Amino acid sequence: MTENAKPLSGRTALVTGASRGIGAATAKALAAAGAHVILVARKVKALEAVEDAIHDLGGTSTIAPLDLTEPDAVTRLATAIGSRWNSLDILVIAAAYLPELTPIAQAEPKQFNQALLTNVVATQALLAGFDPMLRNAKGARVVGLTSSVGATPRAYWGAYGATKAAFDNILETYAAERERAGEVRVAIIDPGATRTEMRARAFPGEDPKTIKSPEVVADRLVALLTDGFDSLHRERIE
Repeated sequence: MTENAKPLSGRTALVTGASRGIGAATAKALAAAGAHVILVARKVKALEAVEDAIHDLGGTSTIAPLDLTEPDAVTRLATAIGSRWNSLDILVIAAAYLPELTPIAQAEPKQFNQALLTNVVATQALLAGFDPMLRNAKGARVVGLTSSVGATPRAYWGAYGATKAAFDNILETYAAERERAGEVRVAIIDPGATRTEMRARAFPGEDPKTIKSPEVVADRLVALLTDGFDSLHRERIE
């Protein structure tokens, strides 16, 4: 790949949920576009596999194994990354937890709490922890992956949908606060039906060949990050 074909050369990106699915595909696509990618997820071996794939294609990355829901985990991550880099150009929040699909009156408390911690609390912590580095970057971009059930409630999806509604609200609020106070811009992206493990759990009878691959979403995200966008950008990828 020529230098001209690497539009994100010199940029630093952090991707949560980078060990599989859309997060992994996005990390690889960002690296292929020239960014140095910090890979964040819980499973070390899965992160190492993504890193190996990036390096095999000539890209660069750093793995940061972490459970985003642990107390002070994001604060520790931001401190460690801030000691190595002065700024962060791109933050992609792809990590998410899908609780069991049940009537809202029967939502399992432990799973609901896990969804709140992963999808909501960790999101605020990421923005709080990395806001200084994002503001230090020139034209930093934040991309959050949402779900249609956050905006449009659906039977049996209440526990997940509630957390995604809060996720959207947090990102929209951050976008409004940063729109006239710096160059940080925010996009909320609904990837739509995509061939992931989470999708397979939610729709076990669906033929995965009938829906798009994570790479399709990743390519669109990289195109957005390359071309730029205004806050607040919202888009569903069909």
